[in-house]
Amino acid sequence: MAFEHTSVLLNETVDGLNIRPDGIYVDATLGGGGHAFAVCSRLNSKGRFIGIDQDAAAIGAASARLNDFGEKVTVIRSNYCEMKSKLHEIGVDRVDGIVLDLGVSSYQLDTADRGFSYRIDAPLDMRMDQRQETTAKDIVNNYSEMDLFRVIRDYGEERFAKNIAKHVVAERGKGAIETTGQLVEIIRQSIPMKIQKVSGHPAKRTFQAIRIELNRELDVLEHSLDDMIELLNIGGRLCIITFHSLEDRIVKNSFRRNENPCVCPSNFPVCVCGNVSKGRVVTKKPILPGEEELSENSRSKSAKLRIFERT
Repeated sequence: MAFEHTSVLLNETVDGLNIRPDGIYVDATLGGGGHAFAVCSRLNSKGRFIGIDQDAAAIGAASARLNDFGEKVTVIRSNYCEMKSKLHEIGVDRVDGIVLDLGVSSYQLDTADRGFSYRIDAPLDMRMDQRQETTAKDIVNNYSEMDLFRVIRDYGEERFAKNIAKHVVAERGKGAIETTGQLVEIIRQSIPMKIQKVSGHPAKRTFQAIRIELNRELDVLEHSLDDMIELLNIGGRLCIITFHSLEDRIVKNSFRRNENPCVCPSNFPVCVCGNVSKGRVVTKKPILPGEEELSENSRSKSAKLRIFERT
């Protein structure tokens, strides 16, 4: 299956980078290379582009798509949490823009054996990086009932998390839960039918939660944002697309803290804490997809773009 993914908020993100033709730009979640292609198209012979992704299929697809841009493109297989050290290895200490698209790619969702989708029966996998040994199957079969409950409640914001965790533990007592289909059936049995009829697919939140836990998505995001802002040249921009409230909250709070890091009590006449602003939040409210994009790509529905500029 070809790596296909429709880049969400493409024009808004590339415009938001405020690209300098001779600048250095990073797409830290390269995917199929949609945002990357648009960025590279705006660079001149002095410009440079670095793409980072942990998914081997994404690396292959994006490398092929960006091939015509020649030596101005460098592609690295890694998690974006290692961006600072990976850039240092290739002699890059500062950049003019960074893109982070936190969505699961259409390819990952639609490729059955990746196990991301609750609509296709497949092995319980969900690894973003297939070099990782632990899979979703390990979480489902080995986590305690309390830990499953915590993951599904906190990362899926699922109101029936307690019941789902209880049913999972009961079912795996009869034999290992191996596939997405088995897990979906257990979730269906855990949520009242009257709720299922009015609230979309019953497994959506639980699958999201397990995927986030397995790939440490929120931890990685939270611990990478300050480094990304530090990497920016003056006037450089960080553009981040999120797809659910937990991600968006982390980004919004980080941007706000980097814009106004003062921790002095509000009654102090002047700041004495010494914390200096790193820049400004360009998007006071997130940029959302327009009606045309929503009609053409249903997966863009929950996307939000936030932009920070280093000053």
